[in-house]
Amino acid sequence: MHISVYVPQHAVIEAISPAYRLFKTANEFLSAAGKKPKFEIEYVGLQKIVKANDGEYSIKMDKLIEEVKKTDLIFIPALYGNMKQAVSSNAKAIPWIQKMHKKGAEVASLCIGAFLLGATGLVDGKKCSTHWAYCSEFKDMYPYVEVVDGAIVTHQGRIYSSGGANSLWNLLLYLLEKYSDRETAILASKYFAIDIDRSSQAAFAMFTGQKHHDDKEILKAQDYVENNIHEKISIDELAKISAIGRRTFERRFKEATNHTVLEYIQRLKIESAKRQFENNRKNVSDVMYEVGYTDTKAFRDLFKKLTGLTPIEYRNKYSKISAL
Repeated sequence: MHISVYVPQHAVIEAISPAYRLFKTANEFLSAAGKKPKFEIEYVGLQKIVKANDGEYSIKMDKLIEEVKKTDLIFIPALYGNMKQAVSSNAKAIPWIQKMHKKGAEVASLCIGAFLLGATGLVDGKKCSTHWAYCSEFKDMYPYVEVVDGAIVTHQGRIYSSGGANSLWNLLLYLLEKYSDRETAILASKYFAIDIDRSSQAAFAMFTGQKHHDDKEILKAQDYVENNIHEKISIDELAKISAIGRRTFERRFKEATNHTVLEYIQRLKIESAKRQFENNRKNVSDVMYEVGYTDTKAFRDLFKKLTGLTPIEYRNKYSKISAL
């Protein structure tokens, strides 16, 4: 099987080597088990030497992309810096990725490599994962793509994408298992100390709100929610504070923040609860009341939906005090 790791201009160095290392190591595992190595893997790019991060690192290519006439799998590692500029710097690779996919290649983006994947149009009308912190920006740049917020691995036809940072390893293991077997994937997960079946990045997400917009009335409502997190807040109340009719307020809020009003309030309240669980040993009921909830089941269900963990599980996992 032929694997091409496209090394983008403006690459994140930490995202370049994992695919190469994993599949090379898998070949060694297969050989040690008396099996034939399956993977031919190489770095490809627009230039023979590609700089990563702020030019701190140099990566030597095995081939230029025009030399690759056919491949089975393309990896797109995470981009670095300003996403629009990074995508523009890699524009010449887009037709090649499209061409290889048309010839039968599968394409996998790692973390915010999803921005270059989005530029190919291959995920228009499909689902895609990226780093939780970049979901809003991705939605703005690629409105025809359905971002799967919090997902570790998303698979759509011959397209794969991963969540943020170390989540890329879960996608790599997912593909290794697909192209070899479960035994090899488990061995690799143990070798690299990666939880093979982790399915959500929700527990790591931090919701800070989307305030990079110019709608002053909506910013006023957002500030009110943040300063009154302990209260039960209604949409009518926020619309009144903003001096906007409810329907217009809801529409403008969604346009400005990429969230409905209810989603935004819920996420801020759960984020506040997370911070309290991290910094003290308050019981769940106390924290629940402090962020404006009175229904234990409703609070627990929402917390688990947004973090992937129950309140108690989250507190036990991340509390600074419990680690002392």
